[in-house]
Amino acid sequence: MIFEPDLSVRIAGVDFRNPVIAASGTFGYGGEYWDLLDVSGLGGICTKGLTLNPRRGNSGERLHETPGGLMNSIGLENPGITAFIEKELPRLRKLGPVVIANLARVLDDSAVDMIELNISCPNVKAGGMVFGLDPAAAAMVSGAVRKASSKPLLVKLSPNAPDLASVAKACEEAGADALSLVNTFKAMAIDIHKRRPVFDNLSAGLSGPAIRPIALRMVWELWDAVRIPLIGMGGIAGTGDALEFLMAGAAAVEVGSATFAHPPVMTEIIQGIRAFMEGHGIRALGDISIRK
Repeated sequence: MIFEPDLSVRIAGVDFRNPVIAASGTFGYGGEYWDLLDVSGLGGICTKGLTLNPRRGNSGERLHETPGGLMNSIGLENPGITAFIEKELPRLRKLGPVVIANLARVLDDSAVDMIELNISCPNVKAGGMVFGLDPAAAAMVSGAVRKASSKPLLVKLSPNAPDLASVAKACEEAGADALSLVNTFKAMAIDIHKRRPVFDNLSAGLSGPAIRPIALRMVWELWDAVRIPLIGMGGIAGTGDALEFLMAGAAAVEVGSATFAHPPVMTEIIQGIRAFMEGHGIRALGDISIRK
């Protein structure tokens, strides 16, 4: 019997046409990729972190390739919240996917669909990394954002936390509607010819295929620890990778570094998930999961 698989998913009351989301910091504001893939066909777009005023980000080298991955030290470069709302958000809304923005209180009155709270940035000298490592700090900042906004709240977790389950539970208890994991791993590189660290900040965030098995294990473990939806990410570079996260209990996935190497990858993953469901007689996306 021929049927059309249902790839849609609802997360925290927000309807996504499919479970594939462009990860924060890797997709600009969507328009940069118009000529490279069908942006309108994505499930969602997660924007780069926002601050009240424009920021230039980190100095020095920002990207460094390493076997099996990519290291970045971008910092919080962004145009500021006013420029985002006036210039970028109207164009984002016309694209069609769910818009997830990160982070400013003024967004509560904007047209974004969800707020992402990144408590896990490993390459900012103060702030995000601290919040993501300690359950009490994670609860404090999550609770403050929850009180300041009525938008669905997605909290992005760090793989560097000593006890990730405790951090996740603290965010859930403080009002998070969903969790995304994992952000990049804290890492380092040295330029052996210049005999100094590659990055001005010394450490950077490692992403790419090298981290995928660890990220997958963390999603699997947190599925038992919390009751709110999980969005999985970390080294997803093809359909099989995405399916692993969905089977492990993730409601959706985010794709980041792979887009740099092969811009159409998210479109191909969506097509691949559909083909997998057709081939295995799976009608609804949630039935892919092996967690019941």
